[in-house]
Amino acid sequence: MFCDGCGGPVQTGQTFCSKCGKQIIGSVVTMQPARGRVQQNLHLLAILWLAMSAINAVGGLILIVVGNTLFAHLHQLGAPSNVPTGFLTSIVTTLGIVVLVKAACGFLAGYGLLHRKAWGRVATLVLGFIALIHIPLGTALGVYTLWVLLPEESQTEYEGMAEAQPARAA
Repeated sequence: MFCDGCGGPVQTGQTFCSKCGKQIIGSVVTMQPARGRVQQNLHLLAILWLAMSAINAVGGLILIVVGNTLFAHLHQLGAPSNVPTGFLTSIVTTLGIVVLVKAACGFLAGYGLLHRKAWGRVATLVLGFIALIHIPLGTALGVYTLWVLLPEESQTEYEGMAEAQPARAA
């Protein structure tokens, strides 16, 4: 319990602040302890990783569909015969698979953060560094991820949250 004038400690039933002398009127309010950076931002960060992973999954599926439909039939659509359709099909399909793998890793990272798994912070930090090169949304998410999870005190806070998490039946 603290004085609303100077912030000094006040005991229950005290009518004047011992530090500044201000009269205490009404009931004394107990202040909640301040929440840490990780605790304030962890849920939002997990949801953002899940949302970004959903966007990546849709993009990966579109690449695979385009690679296996449009590029496979380029010669039938009137493309010149010197266009390497087999190469285009395989490269776009491979890119689609890579994007889907990245989306799956993002889903795992979001799950790990939501359920406060011990490995969730490290996995999300790795993906946060990778996301920095994906301008503009990935960069924003990567910077936010690093701001929340990278400092040493964030590691301590996250580990405390992960240990406090009740064990779930697998």
